[in-house]
Order: sequence, then structure tokens, then C-alpha cells
Amino acid sequence: MDTKRKHQFVIVGGGTGGIAVAARLANALQSPDICLIEPSEKHYYQPLWTLVGGGASDKESTVRDMASLIPEGVKWLRDRVSEFVPDENYVKTADGLEIHYEYLIVAPGIQINWGAIDGLKEAIGHDGVCSNYSYELVDTTWKAIQATREGNAIFTYPNTPIKCGGAPQKIMWLADHYFRKQGIRDKVNVVFASAGPRIFGVEKYRIALEKLVEERSIDTRYKHNLVAVRGPSKEAVFTHLDTGETVVLPYTMLHVTPPMGPPDFIKQSPIANEGGWVDVDKATLQHNRFKNIYSLGDASSLPTSKTGAAIRKQAPVLVANLLAQIAGQPLNAAYDGYTSCPLVTGYGRLILAEFDYDGKPVETFPFDQSKERLSMYLMKKHLLPAMYWHGMMRGRA
Repeated sequence: MDTKRKHQFVIVGGGTGGIAVAARLANALQSPDICLIEPSEKHYYQPLWTLVGGGASDKESTVRDMASLIPEGVKWLRDRVSEFVPDENYVKTADGLEIHYEYLIVAPGIQINWGAIDGLKEAIGHDGVCSNYSYELVDTTWKAIQATREGNAIFTYPNTPIKCGGAPQKIMWLADHYFRKQGIRDKVNVVFASAGPRIFGVEKYRIALEKLVEERSIDTRYKHNLVAVRGPSKEAVFTHLDTGETVVLPYTMLHVTPPMGPPDFIKQSPIANEGGWVDVDKATLQHNRFKNIYSLGDASSLPTSKTGAAIRKQAPVLVANLLAQIAGQPLNAAYDGYTSCPLVTGYGRLILAEFDYDGKPVETFPFDQSKERLSMYLMKKHLLPAMYWHGMMRGRA
């Protein structure tokens, strides 16, 4: 068996970033020599998992066969990268292959560290402990919401970067709305226990959300980082990040947003920065040391929220600069940090947050997007998934 292969372009990761870049390159080049390395058979549209967890969508609609998304002409290697050797322009795979490249695009996504919370692995998926951050587990969220009739319904946010920073509160708003519709909200205390200092980082949307917190009597516990789950006694254990104090809260249901971080094989590699993320220029997406390497999405060092909407703006910049480099031209395309967070605030309610690196709103529509709107909710539920599958994953949006 030949253990060495060579391609012009090698893409690590078949998630949103990897497929979007593969599709754009395939569309831009004649007979492209692209190898995409991805072990998974399935590809998931994760933004819809909020609505699945809230009982408003079915999870089967969020999954496609990976084979159906690989662009024509792109070679799919069903393997995983185990090592980067950027000085010699190749990666090693778990199956012992050396895949050499002229240009490397790194987009493996973010790693979910379920084991970082003591007792979570044992408790998750039953007795009220749930999470929207896994295809296998997302059904348990809706079951937990429906089973809750009294007590604390706790929704956590960890002390790490996560994908879609608004998702931990979206499911909270849906649960709050559900409890109200059932006429039991006065018996259920909805708790938002976040390691962060506030409900949202961008002021315009923070002000709007804080009004909703007050109107809907959300019990906010900021600087509270979940460190343990005591399944048998149904207790959530937090550390207060300012005082170091241990805070124990009983729960009827506990929705956990697990800690996340860079994938281990990235963190331990020469292409990572000190934080473990792929070290790229925040405007051009080119690696700061290895000029034939680019990265986008959740594993990159780009200092913006880790969302699919961000990748939608990153992918065309990356491809434009990569093609410019090949042509010997300057890298003029620049990513401004745009990201979007469709903040579901109830059934039929959504605040559409859009902003750039500076936290400045960059809004698409000619109205105040900090107000709850049915139209924006319908856009998230119906239009954005269609745009994803038929536009972004085909290199057209």
C-alpha cells in the first residue's frame, strides 16, 4: 500500500468550514486537486438543535450523509489527521498515511470536553440532565422540559469559548415560554447560571435581553461555572469565579452547555498558538508563520463568535486570498469579524444579533433587530437551513 499521497489542496475537516471551502474551490478551478480528510459519515446542521431541544423541529431534518455534500471532483479521505508536519508540507493520519500538500486548509471544528465536569458523563441523558450539544442527546432536552413541573430549571454556560455563544440562553427562553403556556411558570424557577459576567457581550442586544430577563423573572447567576453534577441527589455544583466559593443548586432539570476547546491534535501541533487554536491572521485567515496554511471556523484563532454565520463570511475571504496567493497577487480580501447570533427568545420570537470584531452591530435588515420578531424566527427555522444546505454547502452563499 502506498502510504504517501500528494495533492494541491488538503482540507482538514468536513464540517461547515471545510465543505464550504471545498465547494468554493471546486467551483473556482477546473479539474481541482482537492483532498478532504474527514472520518465522519454524517454532517449535521447544528444551529437547528436549539429548536429540536425545544420541541419545535425534528432532529432528523438536521442530518445529511457526508457523501452527499462532498463537491464533485473532491477526493474524500475517510480518515483523521493525527499530526501536522508543516515544515515539510504534509499531515499524518490515524491510518498511517502521509498526505502532502501545496496548500492546507484547517477546519476541524471545536472539541467538546464532556469529561471536564465531574459526574456529567454519568448523569447526562436521564433524570432531567440534558444538552443540545449532541445529536444523540438533543432529544433528552425536550423530554426534560416536558417532565419539569416545579423546582429549578437550570441552564448553564461554561468558562470556555463555545460554538454559538447565544445557544445556552436560547433553550432557556424556549423552556420559559413552554412553562408559561403550561400554566406552571410560577412553580418553576428558571435559572441562567453563566460563567460570564452578563447575558450578552454586545451592548445593543444586551440591553434588550436584560429587559426580557426582568420581564420574565429569569434568575440570573453570573460568574457561576459548573464544575460537577451530582446525579443521584440532583444537585449542580458551581464555582463562583470572583470569590472561589462553591455554590450548590438543586435542580429538577439541568441543561448543560459543556466546556469546549481546540481539538487535542490541533493544540499539540506546531500550527497552534499559545491558546491551542490555529494561529491565523484575523483579516486574511492566512497562518501567521506557515504561509501556505489557512484556517477558518471554530478551531481558528479568529477572535469572533464561533458560528456558522461567521464561517459564511470567512469562507469567501479565505478562498479569495488563497487564489490570490497562487496567482502571485497580494491578499486583499479581509474578514471584518462579522458573526450572527439568531437569539430565539421564545416560540415565534427572535432577536437577530449581527456584529463585527469591534462588537458594533452590522445588521442586514432595515429595522431594529434588537426587537423580538416572528419573521426572524421563521427565517431561522425555515430559510437559514435551506440557505445552508443548498447555498453555503454548494459554495454559492
